[in-house]
Amino acid sequence: MTAEPRMVLLGHISTAHGLRGEVLIKTYTGEPNAIGTYGSLVDETGTRRFDVKVVRVTEKGVIARIGGIGDRTAAEGIKGTKLYVSRGQLPDAGEGEYYHADLIGLDAVSETGEKIGHIVAVQNFGASDLLEIRLDGTIKTELIPFTNACVPTVDIAGHRVIICRPAMIEGDDVPDADDDSVTDGTSRND
Repeated sequence: MTAEPRMVLLGHISTAHGLRGEVLIKTYTGEPNAIGTYGSLVDETGTRRFDVKVVRVTEKGVIARIGGIGDRTAAEGIKGTKLYVSRGQLPDAGEGEYYHADLIGLDAVSETGEKIGHIVAVQNFGASDLLEIRLDGTIKTELIPFTNACVPTVDIAGHRVIICRPAMIEGDDVPDADDDSVTDGTSRND
């Protein structure tokens, strides 16, 4: 049995655009028009394929034509569809850069090698990236700033990151793992 390939979300179809079946795509790629360069994209289930041809880039997203979609009614029918690509189709990340899909699932360990938990998501609420770590033996998660100070080592091949939990952030106490106020929760910032 072969493992399912990891899928990476590149964007979603936000609405129909015009009468000829064009759509507006909100992209998550570094360059918005790059969404048309990865070949066929698939939906969440991996069963529907979408050939995306970028028409133009706007402030709201990418205007694109989708193979087999020729009118507004058909375009409305795919509104909200998330567009994925296999992780293997993406280029290697640059030095110090990581795809969220490569980080999610990695073990989080302390500097002494004690397992803290594992990464379940990468969040960004506007300031910088945060690793959301599900704490070992619990359903609670903890957000850790994705900085060199808090995450000095990212070892993709070793399937782990080393975490240095900050004791204080700008004078505020950081809740510990047993505190009930811990809530759910790319490149590193310095």
